[in-house]
Amino acid sequence: MALGKYSRVDGRRSSAGYCSTVTIVVFVGLCLIGVWLMTSSSVVPERNGEVAQESKNEVKEQSEVREQVSETDNSNARQFEDNPGDLPEDATKGDSNVNSEDNSNLVEKQEEKSSEETKTEDEGKKTEDESTNTENSEVNSEATENNKDSGETSTKESDSDESEKKDESDESEKKSSNSDETTDSNIEEKVEQSDNKESDETSSEKNTDDNVKDQSSNEVYPSGAQSELLKESTTQTGSFPTQAAESKNEKESQESSKTEYNWKVCNVTAGPDFIPCLDNWKAIRSLHSTKHYEHRERHCPEEPPTCLVSLPEGYKRSIEWPKSREKIWYYNVPHTKLAEVKGHQNWVKVTGEYLTFPGGGTQFKHGALHYIDFIQETLPDIAWGKRTRVILDVGCGVASFGGFLFDRDVLAMSLAPKDEHEAQVQFALERGIPAISAVMGTTRLPFPGRVFDVVHCARCRVPWHIEGGKLLLELNRVLRPGGYFVWSATPVYQKLSEDVEIWNEMKALTKKICWELVSISKDQVNGVGVAIYKKPLSNECYEGRSKNQPPLCQDSDDPNAAWYIKLQACIHKVPVSSSERGSQWPEKWPARLTNVPYWLSSSQVGVYGKPAPEDFTADYKHWKNVVSNSYLKGMGIQWSNVRNVMDMNSIYGGFAAALKDLNIWVMNVVSIDSADTLPIIFERGLFGIYHDWCESFSTYPRTYDLLHADHLFSKVKKRCNLAAIVAEVDRILRPEGNLIVRDTVEIINELESMVKSMQWEVRLTYSKDNEGLLCVQKSKWRPKETETLKYAIA
Repeated sequence: MALGKYSRVDGRRSSAGYCSTVTIVVFVGLCLIGVWLMTSSSVVPERNGEVAQESKNEVKEQSEVREQVSETDNSNARQFEDNPGDLPEDATKGDSNVNSEDNSNLVEKQEEKSSEETKTEDEGKKTEDESTNTENSEVNSEATENNKDSGETSTKESDSDESEKKDESDESEKKSSNSDETTDSNIEEKVEQSDNKESDETSSEKNTDDNVKDQSSNEVYPSGAQSELLKESTTQTGSFPTQAAESKNEKESQESSKTEYNWKVCNVTAGPDFIPCLDNWKAIRSLHSTKHYEHRERHCPEEPPTCLVSLPEGYKRSIEWPKSREKIWYYNVPHTKLAEVKGHQNWVKVTGEYLTFPGGGTQFKHGALHYIDFIQETLPDIAWGKRTRVILDVGCGVASFGGFLFDRDVLAMSLAPKDEHEAQVQFALERGIPAISAVMGTTRLPFPGRVFDVVHCARCRVPWHIEGGKLLLELNRVLRPGGYFVWSATPVYQKLSEDVEIWNEMKALTKKICWELVSISKDQVNGVGVAIYKKPLSNECYEGRSKNQPPLCQDSDDPNAAWYIKLQACIHKVPVSSSERGSQWPEKWPARLTNVPYWLSSSQVGVYGKPAPEDFTADYKHWKNVVSNSYLKGMGIQWSNVRNVMDMNSIYGGFAAALKDLNIWVMNVVSIDSADTLPIIFERGLFGIYHDWCESFSTYPRTYDLLHADHLFSKVKKRCNLAAIVAEVDRILRPEGNLIVRDTVEIINELESMVKSMQWEVRLTYSKDNEGLLCVQKSKWRPKETETLKYAIA
């Protein structure tokens, strides 16, 4: 049959020797092709498998080719793209053009190959005679054998298809490795914990090379939405970069690729519990006074540490929520002082290899849920989870109050100092309950003004009345007009002389600052009393006082200024204009999450350059698409293991809002050098904190399951040591926790190199148009060498 075919092309060759040669070549070729097909079917992604199957069958009509290409592209796109159908048309039309062009080019190529049939067969004939390219004859021979019972036309078309396939064999190999592996394999293999380091190192190059060709059908990075939103750094050069920028980027890339990171373990007194800004013993020893708890406040070292915090011996992956609310591994937080001192009050107990939390506290020994319901019965207007959504719990202990408020759809920002009540905030975070290490001392709390719906204090031993009521006035600053202060301390219900004195002082002070005592009652089960105050909705009471004590704050005093601002014993006025934030109560939860706050007007320009209401809506839509179509599906993250989440650069809180239906909570961080959007985050029923990422965060090590950073590192790198920020990320993140970074390709490459040097697992890298995505998982690896931090030695 092979002889007949080649005789048709060149009748002069018909000798028996030639026939024998061809027969042998055909046989060997068929064997090799069989081996090749078996091998390729096991390594090539699903899409290539479909193409190979088409080659083995008879050639279809060109319309069928179009349908197959379309189906393949669409199936992969649906799996990994960020749903561009929900994005503005101008953000997605570029990708659709690339798709249509790719499909039409494929059809045109098939037509060209069919029209040039004779030339293809001649090339196949020449290739047979040349020993350097035997693969073409093998492919043609296989095509001949497969079609020996077909008509001559079918034979020609099959030969043409096989020739086309072989002529582009090099290109096909590149596409199958670069296109499919860059999208499918780069996702599938890394997500399934591929340990191939060579693949990890080259993935960024493959992505960059094939951006234009292949990423339109397999979107992981939402280029459309990103281009719509990122207007903060618009270039002045249009689509063309400058040579200076290109050269600078390449130099920096080369420098970063040569960098060797020599990580060491921090040798500090606090050991595995080290918080750099709270364990700076050099600064603490130099304080002139500690009577205002100055020694519990933040004192950050001049140079943030670049060493890694050690792991406690016997550390295990944290227990999943909600079981973690009741028990945690003892060796993860091996502290027993609270169990010894507060065990009889049902704070915490040691039970074998666990620390257990019966749900009680000093003021609610019989359980937090009963106490929460008692407050609701005392004041129905508090309406947990509807009118009241975001609260501040001062002096939280192990945060059982906040932990059980989740059952009522309430978020509690719990705070307590790192003091003699050993590891109380660390217990809370290990349990999966929001908490920060903070103290009410000499500076304002790191929150904007008028944001908390309720402030709660259960026997928190804070001297509210001293120094002109400075501390209570700080609560007045952060409490929303019309919000409640729930106080269940001993002065409310005990008659000891000290308690009576404090109650009288508080009674006088709350009257001066115009707080209304709306309820006072005693819980018969727990035996404690609760006083509930309400902050005024207008300034009439302030202006009608006979004495201006405490005084009203000056107009220049911004209640939203909070980063290292000294406390002042003054009252901030209540906003009265209908366009001012705080003049109205937010909508009830959950409507407040997605509705544009009433005080955002179209005359205001948002972070991304649009009118503020449109900016807010676009941000939420963007993150909803990203989370649902990429983070929850294509990252390989086991979300059932995720409870404590931090968004390191939150903007409007859209990322946290998109995660609403998961069993998690998100600490939204707004950098001090970013647009002050934290009030918007609180307005929508979420919470967050101000922070400077050139300093350490006020939390214990290993307290977050997932960190998310959207275009943070490229911004912070301009004024901070990137290695120190990565060391801080390592400190905060739990072993086996995940870090997701969206940033420039340059930053992604540098971060990838750094986390690999800490032996973290790179789960996914992706790049397009100089924008990149990185997902990594922290390991338990710790270096052998140590670095002594003298300022952290007690």
